[in-house]
Amino acid sequence: MAQDDEKFKIGFVFFPHLTQLDFAGPYEVFARVPGVQVFLTAKEKGPVISETGLTLIANDFFQSTPQLDLICVPGGMGTLAASADEETLAFLRSQVDKAKWVTSVCTGSLILGAAGLLNGYRAVTHWTSMDILPFVGAIPVEERVVKDRNRITGGGMTSGIDFGLYVVGEIFGTELAEIMQLIMEYNPKPPFKSGHPSEAPSAIVEKVRYLGSADHQKWLDFYSTLKF
Repeated sequence: MAQDDEKFKIGFVFFPHLTQLDFAGPYEVFARVPGVQVFLTAKEKGPVISETGLTLIANDFFQSTPQLDLICVPGGMGTLAASADEETLAFLRSQVDKAKWVTSVCTGSLILGAAGLLNGYRAVTHWTSMDILPFVGAIPVEERVVKDRNRITGGGMTSGIDFGLYVVGEIFGTELAEIMQLIMEYNPKPPFKSGHPSEAPSAIVEKVRYLGSADHQKWLDFYSTLKF
């Protein structure tokens, strides 16, 4: 069994009002890989409340987190606050030079972008926020998972499972990724074709846009002030 200093270290960055599914999908993949050590890190150890009220526990904090091989930032309604939090951005910047992989799921890419870590990189985020990526210097790409050099970004929420399997395939090989997929019985057959605006009925797309329009404008106003 690998000693802790020999393990491949993966860290998820926690912040208040993150989307639990952004983290849980890839966590289920990564935590099952032999020789991997997973850190759930935040500004302080202890409970972190997700955007839907689920309590998560950060088992580490920024100042004690070792150098990570892979860092992953989830998204959620707390993305805007995290993007403006200098302690969170400083932690990401402190890790990036020696990290082998810098990654995100959903609007976590906007936090990476706010830290200046996606400038000139192809990236994806939740479909409702794709128009914000250029404000942080990123090149928007409409794919489920996007890899550009050592940056890997996943789309919205459920894409975290796809993202996790993709990452395992890139780092540890296709066979292990396929084993993980089978263990998880990841064989999605959604009951409706409304999982992306390219397939969803136009009326449903417009309702979702309307429901998020006020918050989206706040996000646009903030990210438009950043200079990259």
